[in-house]
Amino acid sequence: MYSLLLALIYVAFVSLGLPDSLVGAGWPVMHQDLGVPVAFAGVITMIIAGGTILSSLASERVTRRFGAGAVTAVSVGLTAAALVGFSVAGSFWLLCLWAVPYGLGAGAVDAALNNFVALHFAARHMNWLHSFWGLGASISPFIMSYAITSGLGWSSAYRIVGVTQAVLTAVLILSIPLWRKVGPAPGAEHADDGAAATGGSHVPLAQALRIPGVLLVLAAFFAYCALESTAILWASTYLVTDRGVDDATAAAFASLFLLGITAGRFLAGFFADRVGDTLLIRGGFAVVGLGVLLVALPVGTPVPALAGLVVAGLGCAPIYPAIIHSTPVNFGARSSQAIIGIQMAAAYTGSTLAPPVFGVLSTWAGAWVFPLFLAVLVALGLVMSERLNRLVARRGRVDDLVARP
Repeated sequence: MYSLLLALIYVAFVSLGLPDSLVGAGWPVMHQDLGVPVAFAGVITMIIAGGTILSSLASERVTRRFGAGAVTAVSVGLTAAALVGFSVAGSFWLLCLWAVPYGLGAGAVDAALNNFVALHFAARHMNWLHSFWGLGASISPFIMSYAITSGLGWSSAYRIVGVTQAVLTAVLILSIPLWRKVGPAPGAEHADDGAAATGGSHVPLAQALRIPGVLLVLAAFFAYCALESTAILWASTYLVTDRGVDDATAAAFASLFLLGITAGRFLAGFFADRVGDTLLIRGGFAVVGLGVLLVALPVGTPVPALAGLVVAGLGCAPIYPAIIHSTPVNFGARSSQAIIGIQMAAAYTGSTLAPPVFGVLSTWAGAWVFPLFLAVLVALGLVMSERLNRLVARRGRVDDLVARP
């Protein structure tokens, strides 16, 4: 039963990643067919981001009421319906309309699944699952490329992924009883209170924000996701305009940043349980900082900058899964769903706002500020996470003193 549900969750994480690259991969053709400017892609992504933020914030109440299995099934179903809607949309405003259920479904399932895994599975699975998300995100551009080059059109790519999501929805609906029966797995660090996540009273947003340390982890998560999204979007432009790299090479190494995250999460899974979430976060930010330093080196060759992007991608790999997985340990299982929902909202906010902010900054100052911008985010994430570690350590010492006879 445990293995069956785990396999299903792995498939769900691949499915989560599938839609995330479709808009970017298909937009050069889509905007021409729809008769809108290239910049209108930002409108769709902003609507999706808004939906994910709202559903992430509401995920605690909904998941506590209906359970992670039901929320996952319904959310994937919403995403499937939205993707099929994209495939039949003949105008830009219809794409905007279908972007609403897309965002709502994506945010709810992200928060529900991440909390369920954090409560019931060991750290290695959190890393491997997010690696599988990267696999899904890497596959979808190939689906779009096949659809366009074969003459089927961009809409067929959305239809293929939408039907895939619909099949998964049916499987998830049938699996709902499994989610209620699976307890914390061997190796999970919080097996003693995992059941509390599905019971008890609702934890309001204001109450969750007042829990000591929550604002620190939100700032760290915001910084990480802002860093990741800025690097993904602007690395290639920086290499071309500031380091004199040709377009093809810049695009290849920019993609290696994302591939480094995916591969790094797979590798991190082999030692995550032994190392622990705290060291994974600390080491991850340190490695990203090293990568950013290599990118910024003022040398005549772009080789250090190219290598730095790969190093930064590997460093990014364990940070997101480790922050999520450590949430029940740091704040308790009863509050973990609410806090992970807020973390997802902070993540989407950082991913949405940071790239355009950097775009404005680089227009004013020049692309040379790219490594400096990343360095500020690395410092913010590291400082906030270390402050949280000290707070949790002090809380643990106080609990030990209280527990002594």
